[in-house]
Amino acid sequence: MTAHAAVAAPRTGLRKLLRRKDDQGGPPRLTPGWTFAAWLATLAFFAPVAWMVLTSFHQEADAATNPPSLLAPFTLDQYELLLGRDITPYLLNSAMASVISTLLVLALAVPAAYALSIKPVEKWTDVMFFFLSTKFLPAIAALLPVYLIVKDAGMLDNVWTLIILYTAMNLPIAVWMMRSFLAEVPKEILEAAEVDGAGLPTVLLRIVGPVAMPGLAATALICFIFSWNEFLFAVNLTATNASTAPVFLVGFITNEGLFLARLCAAATLVSLPVLIAGWAAQDKLVRGLSLGAVK
Repeated sequence: MTAHAAVAAPRTGLRKLLRRKDDQGGPPRLTPGWTFAAWLATLAFFAPVAWMVLTSFHQEADAATNPPSLLAPFTLDQYELLLGRDITPYLLNSAMASVISTLLVLALAVPAAYALSIKPVEKWTDVMFFFLSTKFLPAIAALLPVYLIVKDAGMLDNVWTLIILYTAMNLPIAVWMMRSFLAEVPKEILEAAEVDGAGLPTVLLRIVGPVAMPGLAATALICFIFSWNEFLFAVNLTATNASTAPVFLVGFITNEGLFLARLCAAATLVSLPVLIAGWAAQDKLVRGLSLGAVK
């Protein structure tokens, strides 16, 4: 087989897999078989979420049946009981810790990624490996030292402790993501800005920011999700004043049993902010996650 044939073979297979809309070309479209498989995969991933939402509208007796009675009469009793336990402070703590830590991560990651991509420093690969190496240690291994430091500092049960920890945890991921996004910024635009006398703050805010906004949105959403879902440090470093939404969910697992319907109702409410944030930023999120995928 010649080199040309070897290169053309995968493309021939790809043409069989994908169909064009017309003879002039256009966006590829999956064949019906692959479309059906994609729908099955989507439904398989969505099934646990649908089960959680349906169970939240049932009584505990119906939710505890085996198999669960998903078609049992619907009720809002679980949500009324849930709101009676005052979930608002937990949601506010999660929102404060997630939003502020995400903003801090972006404020630190964008200049760092700029220095590692657009204006690369010497041995920038070693710097990137250092950021990555901070994620090698399991969180559970760092729990005891972190707890002792926070206790000595008098910062137990304080939401600002979680903000600092979440910022440190998400910063390496944000730097790696933002570097790949900023590497796609056309160098000609930056050179033109420098010729016009634009300083670094102007370049970051007015040139790099708008161009890299999809990647910025994708990084922000991922950091927000990681912070919102974090449980290990939240449950060990908080008590009453700074407890977050994941800690609130544990309250439904008691010695008296598992209140499954109420737990599903609480999990549904806790999931809504992330779903709303993802829905609001879905266009920029898709564009951001695809940056750098096609050359």
